[in-house]
Amino acid sequence: MRVVITQLIIIYCGIILVHNPITPFLNMKIIILTPMEIEQEKVHDALSRIPDLKHNYQVVVSGIGRERVAKALMHLPLHDVCILIGFAALVGKEKELPLHFKLGKPIEITNSSLYGYEGGLFENGAPIFSEAKTKHSSLASLTSDKFVRTTDLAEQTIINMEDYTFMFLKKPQDFIVRIISDFLPHEKEIDFFEEVKAIDFFEAMQLVDFHL
Repeated sequence: MRVVITQLIIIYCGIILVHNPITPFLNMKIIILTPMEIEQEKVHDALSRIPDLKHNYQVVVSGIGRERVAKALMHLPLHDVCILIGFAALVGKEKELPLHFKLGKPIEITNSSLYGYEGGLFENGAPIFSEAKTKHSSLASLTSDKFVRTTDLAEQTIINMEDYTFMFLKKPQDFIVRIISDFLPHEKEIDFFEEVKAIDFFEAMQLVDFHL
């Protein structure tokens, strides 16, 4: 009888491990969701330079905006974890920010809200919180339906167009990593694609592969 009970306990614990979303496993199927093709290209480039990847990656372009990321999430292939990775602006002056909040640095998003919400989808606008997955620098983000050029928002806030919907629809193990692309308010007119041309996603992808 004791043998049977012990075997049942072992089986039960095994089931818990299999279904625990934060339990690390090798060779997981990871979907990297990027709003733009330039981000997809940078993810592929970074992955190609990381030796001995622990997991299998597929990079999917969702398109920009809340509606497009919602549609993409509903049509993803089978996977273990989905990670939204893309550029985002940070409120503040780069020269006054800590080193880990400089141009090109990866930031995990653990708190997301809507900014200037005009309705149209299904979220209620309340802030959404998520447990950190990477043990890396994390910030709150504001998702806007329009491009934000000037702002009186709190410093060290990430501005984007997709995070809130991703946070609303994601599974517990999924998370967001944003790459700082520019700083708000802009002190001068910028060419976004020129600004991000030299940004490398290697640090971000190394961070993801290490912590999963």
